[in-house]
Amino acid sequence: MPELVDGLDSKSSAFGHVGSSPTAPTSVMGTYNRLPVSFVKGKGCWLWDTNGDCYLDGLAGIATCALGHSDRALRRELSKQLGRLQHVSNLFQIPEQEELANWLVSNSCAEKVFFCNSGAEANEAAIKLSRKYGHIKRNIEKPIILAAKASFHGRTLAALSATGQTKYHEGFKPLLRGFKFFDYNNIQSFEELLCQLESDGPQIASVLIEPIQGEGGVNPGEKIFFQHIRKLCNKHQILLIFDEVQIGMGRSGNWWGYQELGIEPDAFTIAKGLGGGHAIGALLVKEKANVFSPGDHASTFGGNPFACKAGLTVAMEIEKRKLLSNVQKRESQLVAGLVQLVNDFPHELKEVRGWGLLQGLVLHENTAIKAPMIVKSALDNKLLIGTAGVNVLRIAPPLTISSDEIKKLLIRLRESLISFQ
Repeated sequence: MPELVDGLDSKSSAFGHVGSSPTAPTSVMGTYNRLPVSFVKGKGCWLWDTNGDCYLDGLAGIATCALGHSDRALRRELSKQLGRLQHVSNLFQIPEQEELANWLVSNSCAEKVFFCNSGAEANEAAIKLSRKYGHIKRNIEKPIILAAKASFHGRTLAALSATGQTKYHEGFKPLLRGFKFFDYNNIQSFEELLCQLESDGPQIASVLIEPIQGEGGVNPGEKIFFQHIRKLCNKHQILLIFDEVQIGMGRSGNWWGYQELGIEPDAFTIAKGLGGGHAIGALLVKEKANVFSPGDHASTFGGNPFACKAGLTVAMEIEKRKLLSNVQKRESQLVAGLVQLVNDFPHELKEVRGWGLLQGLVLHENTAIKAPMIVKSALDNKLLIGTAGVNVLRIAPPLTISSDEIKKLLIRLRESLISFQ
């Protein structure tokens, strides 16, 4: 593991004066079940807590810190940007925004970009876009958006209404109307819903779907299914919109998840990895879906100079360091190691599924060990991983992770599993 940066020894007493104790009273609202650790320093794939203990980060801020922690290029470029300009209103032209939009368009199927602050906001924009498209392009009075069961699109009310998991709905009803759900990767389920809604005329504005479901259990999309819905959307002039908030910006080993499926969406949303840990999201559209006019949608902070400099730096560094190739190599290594764990723990582990550096380690449903229990055991072994439901462990390290660090991740995960035997 690396030495701690900025001249602090890993057991320095300086840690005692940074942050607060994990068990101290807090004024923060209790919206999270937080693990009992506070991190105060990071470098690459490593994090240090208030006690000076070092952890291997296999979660990257939930697929967000694409370049790892305290990346040198990000620190350099963002420090320069802070010395020039941090924020101006979208009432004015923003060169950094134009530069990032041009890069996104040049490296994807999109033609235009709207910037915001998060994945939920990007999906909110996609939902508004869908409704306007339904009104003006398909002449629908009450446009319907189709979404998949087990999906997750965010915590805001519209994004929550588009989320096909009832556990996220509890306590927040009534949800917004205008969303109907089909079974993910199930052609028959999708066709039946489409025929039911379109039998008496146009009702559907768009299909909002993840190319790989993250919170729903790390479920990769199947090519035959996605290619079929692409054809049906073309036939009926329905927008196909991908939620790439978690898989976009290189996490699959390609820039975009849609490249794994051999099709192009009419629009897609991104966030998480785009800013490398800084708040930025975006809705990218082809000309077919470019229906917003001035005043239709806006964001005070969206696409400000600082956020766009972060996004552009992440993009440039992924290219410069050939991190897409690294993701592909590390995927092979990680998957091979996880498959070996499945073979060695057949009573607890069922399978491995995912793309690139978004992998799910699936537990048997009838096992007494649940994913959150293993996450806590991994924390004791100085490894950070997450869950995607009670029966799936989510592993999503920085795109910069090395071969040696993958080995360490697998060793610590094995030790965490052994603790239950």
